Amino acid sequence: MISYIIWDVNPEIFTIPEIAGFGPFPVRWYGLLFAAGFLIGQQIMIHIFKKEGKPQEDIDALTLYMVISTVLGARIGHFLFYQPEVLFKNPLEVIMPPYAGLASHGAIIGIITGLLLYSRSRASSGQSFLWVADRIVIVVALTGCFIRFGNLMNHEIVGKLTDVPWGFIFLQNTEFSQNPRHPAQLYESISCLVLFFILFALWNKYKTKTPRGLLVGVFFVWVFTLRFLYEFLKENQEAFEADYALNMGQMLSIPAVALGLFFILKSRQNQLPD
Repeated sequence: MISYIIWDVNPEIFTIPEIAGFGPFPVRWYGLLFAAGFLIGQQIMIHIFKKEGKPQEDIDALTLYMVISTVLGARIGHFLFYQPEVLFKNPLEVIMPPYAGLASHGAIIGIITGLLLYSRSRASSGQSFLWVADRIVIVVALTGCFIRFGNLMNHEIVGKLTDVPWGFIFLQNTEFSQNPRHPAQLYESISCLVLFFILFALWNKYKTKTPRGLLVGVFFVWVFTLRFLYEFLKENQEAFEADYALNMGQMLSIPAVALGLFFILKSRQNQLPD
């Protein structure tokens, strides 16, 4: 007898009624989890800054840089990689709600850009790009866990057909609601949670002596190697991907893994400049 899991969770928690002609505004699990990742991540960075004697007043600025760069990077990345025709015809759609498309590869590019801008004026306090990046990936991993769980609550980014006993039937996804599928979102969410504990343990071991680039390298290799493999279990996000041996997520993951290996090797040599 084949067993499976019926997934019929409502993506909306509740709806704020219309007020003075504005609304109604649905409050969704995805948005709540997205915000929780940043809020909890901020508390973790406060702990790290305190342990390493960095200015606590910089936390708010770092959080603002991360929120803006993550959202903008994810939005631009989605249109650039998956719907370039929309980006060039109507670029304002990047900042216009609803934010239905977010690309993780674009978010990473946005985060790198944000960290470069943030660290430019803070080198004197010991917050070089690599110092900040090695610590911010800890909270990025945790936020990734929350976001992928939000995808599960949204019944989106579903996996391919499966007969494994933990297969999910996503009842509220009208395109893929008939048969059990891999809960690919849950696989990635759990993987990010495991990575969070690994990165935090590495930082906790070395703290101020953390080899420059080590945590960034581990993050890139872990996340994008697994992303490459998980894509074999997922439905393509866009129709054009069916024409390629590897989908867009896999093609973008290959250079990310190579970059991660570079950082790990250089961190072992301890020769990376700040």
